[in-house]
Amino acid sequence: MSQYKIIFTGPVGAGKTTAIQSISDIAPIKTDAAASDMTKSRKAATTVAMDYGVMNLAGGEKLHLYGTPGQERFDFMWDILTSGGIGLILLLDNTRTDPFQDMRFFLEAFSDFIEKTQVAIGVTQMDLSSRPVINDYHKKLKEMDMNIPVFTVDARVKNDVSLLIQALLYSLDPGLEA
Repeated sequence: MSQYKIIFTGPVGAGKTTAIQSISDIAPIKTDAAASDMTKSRKAATTVAMDYGVMNLAGGEKLHLYGTPGQERFDFMWDILTSGGIGLILLLDNTRTDPFQDMRFFLEAFSDFIEKTQVAIGVTQMDLSSRPVINDYHKKLKEMDMNIPVFTVDARVKNDVSLLIQALLYSLDPGLEA
C-alpha cells in the first residue's frame, strides 16, 4: 500500500483547515488555538501546529493531507511538515489586501520544496471578492516565469478540493488516470 503526503499552505483564513476537513475520509486532526494577534480580526481561532487528514485512493493508496499554520511566526513547522511531501497546495484568499503579495511570499518561502516537487494554487473567497480575477493570477505567475495550475476553489466543497489535488497529482505525473 502506497502512502503519499501533500501539504496545504497559505495565509491565515485562506481555507486550509476547511479544505482538509471537506476532503478527508477521517475526522481531521486540528491544532487550533484562540487567535491572539492581528489574526483575531479575521477569525477567532487559528492553526498553530498543523491540520491532518487522510484521503483514501483506489487500490488502498492513501494521501496524507497536512495543513500548515498560516502565520509566519509558526514557519518553523513548514520545514517539518514538508519533509517527505510530494507536492504543495497553495490556497490564497481573494479578499485579502494583496493576494499577489501572499502568492509571491508563499511561493518564495516554499521554493526549495516546490523545486523538488510541484505546486497547484487554489484561490478562495472569490464569491466575496470578484477582483482580482483568475486570469490576473495567471498573468502574475507568467511574469514570475512560473507555469502553475490555478483554480477558483470553494474550500467547503469536496469536489473543488478534489480537482485541485488532481491537478497537483497530474503535474507530478501527467500519465495518471482519473
